[in-house]
Amino acid sequence: MSAPSATPATPPTDSAAAPTPAQLLEFVTRSAADAELIASLPLDPEGRTWLPLDGPGGSQAWLIGWPPGTGTGWHDHAESIGAFATAAGTLKENSLAVRIPTSAWKSLELAEDFDRERVLDAGEGRAFGRHHVHEVLNESTERHAVSVHAYYPPLPLIRRYSRTGPVLRLEDVEQPEDWQ
Repeated sequence: MSAPSATPATPPTDSAAAPTPAQLLEFVTRSAADAELIASLPLDPEGRTWLPLDGPGGSQAWLIGWPPGTGTGWHDHAESIGAFATAAGTLKENSLAVRIPTSAWKSLELAEDFDRERVLDAGEGRAFGRHHVHEVLNESTERHAVSVHAYYPPLPLIRRYSRTGPVLRLEDVEQPEDWQ
């Protein structure tokens, strides 16, 4: 489900300067604290909902609602840097603490000790660099979570992966028209 565009109560950054991960994190954290913005998101008990936002410096930004028990699956954001912050509820991020090759493979066996887990409660966020492989989950069985995400440059593609134990497999490559 998608709804009309909303804009957080933060002034945009100069569009000539590419935003840094720290600036994206500041934007998503400030936006996640905007109660009026968060209340503008319609929540669906069946699936994720989202509103596009005007991110700083030409970044792509989204306000996302997560029903109980939903998640993204393993994916990356290609060449984009990004940040996200939880506005309501709790989100869990599973990620890899290693940069993986970006092409010429379909399956990788990961060594031990590369898994990272973060729990982000309301008001908490994190930034990440290019080729960051992760999944984001709302593990609550009862409560929606809401978060704000920003990416720069705007997402050129998303690579989707499956994971069985230490084996990561490239399953799909989505283009912007697949999610907009």
